[in-house]
Amino acid sequence: MARYVTKPESRLFPCKNSHTLHNVKSNHPKNTFIDLVISFAALLFSLIACDPAGPSKGENDITVEEGLEFTSPQKVGMDSVQFARLTAAINTGEYPNVHSVLIARNGKLVYEKYFAGRDEILGHSMGMISHHKDTLHDIRSVTKSIVSACIGIALSYGEIRSVDENIWAYFPEYLKFKQGEKAALTIKHLLTMTSGLEWNENIPYTDPANSEIQMDQSTDPIQFVLSRKLIHRPGGVWNYNGGTTQVLAAIIKKTTGMEVDKYADKYLFAPLGITKYSWIKFRDSGTQKEVPLAAAGLRLRSRDLLKFGLLYMNKGVWNGKRILPENWVLDSHRSHITRENPIAGKGGYGYQFWTWNEPVRNKTIALAVAVGNGDQRIFFDHENNLLVVTTAGNYNNWTIRNNAAALLKNFIYSSLDKAKR
Repeated sequence: MARYVTKPESRLFPCKNSHTLHNVKSNHPKNTFIDLVISFAALLFSLIACDPAGPSKGENDITVEEGLEFTSPQKVGMDSVQFARLTAAINTGEYPNVHSVLIARNGKLVYEKYFAGRDEILGHSMGMISHHKDTLHDIRSVTKSIVSACIGIALSYGEIRSVDENIWAYFPEYLKFKQGEKAALTIKHLLTMTSGLEWNENIPYTDPANSEIQMDQSTDPIQFVLSRKLIHRPGGVWNYNGGTTQVLAAIIKKTTGMEVDKYADKYLFAPLGITKYSWIKFRDSGTQKEVPLAAAGLRLRSRDLLKFGLLYMNKGVWNGKRILPENWVLDSHRSHITRENPIAGKGGYGYQFWTWNEPVRNKTIALAVAVGNGDQRIFFDHENNLLVVTTAGNYNNWTIRNNAAALLKNFIYSSLDKAKR
């Protein structure tokens, strides 16, 4: 029985959350003009020192802003010329509609850039947006990773006893659905998307047959999820299911009396210094109350995504204060199940985090990734102490080859390689 104890120290829009292609090679056709532009830009940017947007500093200085430490790429063993190439490739459109890229190594922010691009809020177009450090951005299914963190915090305070706890104790009003092997459903099955419930998010979110769209439009979303037919034994097969994330948020409400957005605000966002956010809600037809969209509804600044990422990179500690149990972080980022998905391919899955092995030149790098539709990403490389945040506007576009994973491989890991030579 897994248990984590921490001593306290101190109706909806049609296009929603999912996941995009990763682990693909760039097949961008060679374009001499673009190559010349990128080469010239790299030379120009390297001459003016490609440091992150933020407080000015010398090469050996460390400055602090919003609780984030800034330093130069060279200080942490990275090559700034590769960052200049990255910037130029985005500006020329070779990597399309990227809105922000933030790179941190050894806990220090070494690159922070924002770009103009087309954007939307859950399918509603916002047109062209000039993004900057204070811009809120759809994070889509990265919201799931935030909900997972809230479960970890609730465990640390004893509000939830264990991930192995049976879920039906929390939902006596739905006991009529506790039948057969479905009676064995646990919180861990929800976290790892191994509930075995019939669910289809492998079709477009514009399709009314999409299970998550059906849940959001139902009169009782939790009943909709728990009433699904069981097609696999719980714990045996991975299947992407945003409905189980909504049930996790309902467990937070059941145990703490707080909706997940309020709980996150008090126990996660406030300690991280996150004060600006928006969490889109739907109205529960049964209770007539507004309920946060747990699978995809959160909008955050890129810097705050980085703070969330650094919390996990630092094993649950932020600025000396423990927010998450260390074992929870480790369990969240390890594979509990092997997954295969028609969109995202093969890999593993943790506690609402994706895992996969990224081939980079002659080696394989283990990644944990918070994934959101449109190329919203938080890449966690614990071996290299490397954290990368991307936001973009490529929603529901699964065919982009020069996506966030390609950017990571072609520029960011190249920066590490070049610095080592």
